[in-house]
Amino acid sequence: MSFQAYLDAVETKTGLTPRQLVDLAREKGFDAHTKATPILEWLKVDYDLGRGHGMALVHVITKGPQISSKHVGTGGTHADAVDTLWLDGKDTKPNL
Repeated sequence: MSFQAYLDAVETKTGLTPRQLVDLAREKGFDAHTKATPILEWLKVDYDLGRGHGMALVHVITKGPQISSKHVGTGGTHADAVDTLWLDGKDTKPNL
């Protein structure tokens, strides 16, 4: 599953876009210095998200939407089409 597919699945499950979840995380005080565990606990308790989907959000909460180019266009299991994740909702995502 690509990184973007994880975020799209989170949106389907929670009804919130990744950007909305990042904004909620900021309101809770989570930022680039926050370790994964408290973020994962919050996502599990409030949204019933498991570790894989939670870790995709941990990345965008702590590092932003940019991902390593080593995952772009590789054709591997976790390959993405571009190096910037779309956070504004799967229904508004440009076709890439």
